[in-house]
Amino acid sequence: MQYEPVKNLLSRFFSGPLFMRKAFYVCLDILLLRTWHVKRALRKIGKELPGNASILDAGAGLGQYTWRMSRMNRTWDITAVDIIEQQVNEGNDFLRRAGLSSRVRYTIADLTSYVSPSAFDLILSVDVMEHILEDEAVFRNFAASLRPGGALIISTPSNLGGSDVDDEHDSSFIDEHVRDGYSVEDITGKLRRAGFSSVSTSYTYGVPGNISWRLSMKYPIKMLNTSYLFFILLPFYYLVVFPFSLLLNFFDLYTEHKRGTGLLVIARK
Repeated sequence: MQYEPVKNLLSRFFSGPLFMRKAFYVCLDILLLRTWHVKRALRKIGKELPGNASILDAGAGLGQYTWRMSRMNRTWDITAVDIIEQQVNEGNDFLRRAGLSSRVRYTIADLTSYVSPSAFDLILSVDVMEHILEDEAVFRNFAASLRPGGALIISTPSNLGGSDVDDEHDSSFIDEHVRDGYSVEDITGKLRRAGFSSVSTSYTYGVPGNISWRLSMKYPIKMLNTSYLFFILLPFYYLVVFPFSLLLNFFDLYTEHKRGTGLLVIARK
């Protein structure tokens, strides 16, 4: 399935009035389970950051995490980078209209070559590394761009069914993925070789989260890849599905998983 066309269509649709973009971010915050896990990690690490912290949103995409971090602390300086020009332009337009452009900005960048030496206290990378073949080059760039003691938060599919792949005969649910997911050993080893002194991992999307993902993401995206006319039906679909997904997300967030289709990684320089 193609995810980028759907994401680009959503971005264009919600790039109109300012309140629509903000409402879109609120919906993503509530609906996407990965956001629940990332928010909790951000709250924890955010308490350790200096008041004037410099943060990189690496692969910012639609910008929901950039927006969230800009509201968590009004003095943080945030750089959001993405390789897609449309998303960068729409992001900067939103920031200008929201009055945030003095301390938050979007930049076009390729993470395999983007380095800003010792510039950041925190780097956030959500659902990015599964799209990049040269992942170790990106990890080295992250390490070089962090200040001593800085932290990196990564959310990515695991090799235990991530990208909806359960065996060697399956193909990724998202065609743009270059890898189906990371094992704990794989991503830990790569981050340590890149220069990180400590790496901690936890599984996300356990049994309840995986069910929620299928209901709230997989099936709607499959419908939209069939025809964009399904946009008309989506509000009614979510009216039925949303309460169940919300409950499942809650259980996933507050349950420790021995395995899961997602990984949350926190690495420190």
